[in-house]
Amino acid sequence: MIQLHFYPSTAAMVPHILLEELGVAYERVHIDRENGALDSPAYRALNPNGLIPVLVDGDLVLYETAAIGLHLCDTHPQAGLMPALGTKERAHAYKWLMWLTNTLQATLIVYFYPHRWVNEAGSAAQDEVKAVAKRRVGALLAQLDAELARHGGPWFLGDAYSLLDAYVFTLCRWTRHFSPDSPVRPAREYPHLGPYLQRMLERPSLQRVMVNEGLSPAYV
Repeated sequence: MIQLHFYPSTAAMVPHILLEELGVAYERVHIDRENGALDSPAYRALNPNGLIPVLVDGDLVLYETAAIGLHLCDTHPQAGLMPALGTKERAHAYKWLMWLTNTLQATLIVYFYPHRWVNEAGSAAQDEVKAVAKRRVGALLAQLDAELARHGGPWFLGDAYSLLDAYVFTLCRWTRHFSPDSPVRPAREYPHLGPYLQRMLERPSLQRVMVNEGLSPAYV
């Protein structure tokens, strides 16, 4: 059986959503990161980077959220969660997937953990790193909003629900505590992202994920 090693509200939500969409049997393994589980020898044997998520599928152990997502799509092609191989649509899906993990997610990580990029935690430099990252996140959210406006479809790639939707939702959710009155608004305050996130929340699979992870409204 597939195992998903997760912690609530992390990037593990992406494969969690996919697994619920696919309707396959899987086991959730809660990783108690607050009490050092990420640094345990057992977890480091799965992911030497000590990060979440990890997917175990038989004798295959995978980390990196985008890789896990692609594996689930490729091993369940009947679900149609990625465009067909060799098409322009697939190429654009790859582009956006890499952008989500390497650009938006990476910038959000800088915002949430600015102490990792300064010599002295709690310094003015840390505050500056956080502020610059937040401004950058605002520009990236605007880019997502513009893409939804461009094609006018209900889902991120247009008419077809995909892996990208699980990823966009998860990262947009991380902005839910941004002040609506600040220059960098939460994703739900953008004209196209807001309705899109509500459409996502109407999916039964995503509703199950919220319950499974013990999360409470407001979800975004």
